[in-house]
Amino acid sequence: MSEHHPWTRRAFLQNGLTMVSTAATLPLFLQRSAFGINDPRDRRATAQQPGVPEDRILVVIQLGGGNDGLNTVIPFGDSHYYTNRPTLAVRQQDALVVDEGQGIGLHGNLAALKELYDEGVVAICQGVGYPNPNRSHFKSMDIWHTADVPNGQGTGWLGRYFDNTCAGSPQADRCIAIGREAPIATMGKTAKAISFESARLFRWAGEDLHDELGETYQKINRGGSPTGALKPDQTNTSFLMRTALDAQISSDKIRKAVARRAEVSYPGSALARQLKMIGAMIRSGLTTRVYYATMGGFDTHAGQQYRHANLLKQYAESIRAFYRDLKDQGNHQRVLILTFSEFGRRVKENASRGTDHGTAAPMFVIGDMVRPGVHGPHPSLSKLDKGDLIYHTDFRQIYAAALEHWMKADSEKILRGKFKPAPVLDTKNI
Repeated sequence: MSEHHPWTRRAFLQNGLTMVSTAATLPLFLQRSAFGINDPRDRRATAQQPGVPEDRILVVIQLGGGNDGLNTVIPFGDSHYYTNRPTLAVRQQDALVVDEGQGIGLHGNLAALKELYDEGVVAICQGVGYPNPNRSHFKSMDIWHTADVPNGQGTGWLGRYFDNTCAGSPQADRCIAIGREAPIATMGKTAKAISFESARLFRWAGEDLHDELGETYQKINRGGSPTGALKPDQTNTSFLMRTALDAQISSDKIRKAVARRAEVSYPGSALARQLKMIGAMIRSGLTTRVYYATMGGFDTHAGQQYRHANLLKQYAESIRAFYRDLKDQGNHQRVLILTFSEFGRRVKENASRGTDHGTAAPMFVIGDMVRPGVHGPHPSLSKLDKGDLIYHTDFRQIYAAALEHWMKADSEKILRGKFKPAPVLDTKNI
């Protein structure tokens, strides 16, 4: 019986592509693609620019619909809160105090998040927004995704991060979004995120090939780990084959990773399932730098009280399980978590016992590398902009902190402007 040898670039060169030559109908571009496969050990040297920490991970969680920040981080010390929300306001005795001096607490259903806060791994950033806020879900979300104020146009801020740090060479598993389609935030000119709802359904479409090309492709791809990169020329068939090779390798790795059983129990919510998959992929050692998860349902125009409280409970318990999973793995010091929503809600409750679209809201920054505590004053509830809170921290300052201090990237180039990083990370110890 002949001994199996992995098909690496070196093997192709040494053996003259004898396997490929057995297929008489094999197109020339596949042969060229095979020669373009780099040795796996070349990856760090060619794909990533010097100085970029390979072991750091960013997880972004989007709360879709406009989370009500006033009923998330409770200003129980301000009487205007209770005046404007006679039925929706959270009573002071029900709030989980995080800053007695400011009179600030978390909603009671965020007990799991408060547990992490007490452990020193949660930063609460108050009054986050942007100039001339847009109250349209779609437009405001575009603005947060692209970091383009006020137009919300162009590529995504995370996509530009990869465009600027991966030497122009896309890698299929560098950014993974859990959902039906990748969010704009993850889409660059060259870099494109993988997206899927279930790892069972995620597979490279090329697996449906049944002809001789497909069979030969499988032999090439299954035998080795072609992880190098060609220069991105979208008209070049070799590049397209290179991308396909990466895509299948990635789909195989991701499905195997997610199939691994978590050692930590997760709740049954949709967000928890997403974070459980992300936790499994991190545990398996994927080279993914950015993960993106989404939780919807925050557009609470009517009957907000119990619905919103349930959403907050799901969020907090999912985050706690995810952090416990990371800690069990020994990866908790590698992962920074950002949570945002496209806007907050108006200060005054409406006639339907809900809240309408507003402006500024809190962000949560979570991880061992944060400067824990409450950052910035709570926006004034008496000095308003047409009934809305006035922001004091531009969301791009939070992005800049993550990019500059955690991902070690040039935030000015990525954000297309100079924004002073918010002091939310412990820069002396990372």
